[in-house]
Amino acid sequence: MTTYPYLGAGVGLRRDHYSALAATERRLDWLEFISENYMFHGGRHRQVLLEARDRWPLIPHGVSLDIGGQGEPNPEYLDDLARLAADLDAPFVSDHLCLSRVGGTYTHELIPLPFRAEVVEIVARRAKAIEERVGRPLLLENATYYVEMPGGQMDEAEFLCRIVEESGCGLLLDVNNAYVNSVNHGYDPRAFLERLPLDRVGYVHLAGHRIETRALIDDHGSAVPEPVWDLYRFLLERTGPISTLVEWDANLPELDRLLEEADRARSILAEFGAPALPTPAAKKGARL
Repeated sequence: MTTYPYLGAGVGLRRDHYSALAATERRLDWLEFISENYMFHGGRHRQVLLEARDRWPLIPHGVSLDIGGQGEPNPEYLDDLARLAADLDAPFVSDHLCLSRVGGTYTHELIPLPFRAEVVEIVARRAKAIEERVGRPLLLENATYYVEMPGGQMDEAEFLCRIVEESGCGLLLDVNNAYVNSVNHGYDPRAFLERLPLDRVGYVHLAGHRIETRALIDDHGSAVPEPVWDLYRFLLERTGPISTLVEWDANLPELDRLLEEADRARSILAEFGAPALPTPAAKKGARL
């Protein structure tokens, strides 16, 4: 069983924050970045990653793996991801448990999968092959879904359990996604979490959502709301401290406001016995 390193509380690396990150002296434990935004680029964006690597652990988080799609994962994509992860010494890589291609075309959407035994078999086989080719442990994220895909044979909790059991991969547990799905589909989010293989959670996502008349919308466009913080505490009561990433992608605030959310997560982690981490030193003259 893979033991995932404890990274503390981090935020997403976004271009709007390059300069502010270079100048900040506030506490920040680690950064997650969208793999595809950096896999195929040199120049300033690659330099940003290399300079950030000298200050913080970096985790590639993808949106195009298409692990549940009709076609096999793109081998060139996997090779590029492997090189990127090696360059940054990433302890693991992550992506979404979904499909993202239709008819061979990337949709730029995270399309939910039918909760079926055949899909479990496909995803588990591919996850093993991806880990071998990339050379890093793979974590798969539970996605939001607004309708259940036809042909389901089980619920999401059983689906996630079986994928982890049969593939040996880990979970990136998005607490906001679990909460949004629970409200939209009418089930108890705490009971959902208790059914998951929590010992296989490598890290956690926290994010905001938008409240509309008929549903909650997972838009990452606001601060983490109190019900998600409450569910996060419920999780940590059962797992102890887990690396935590605050996502805020739309309506992006100033870096200091984003770091306030990470500070709150770090404070909660400390309540549950999080180990002390060295303070990353500010790097003089860094541009980012």
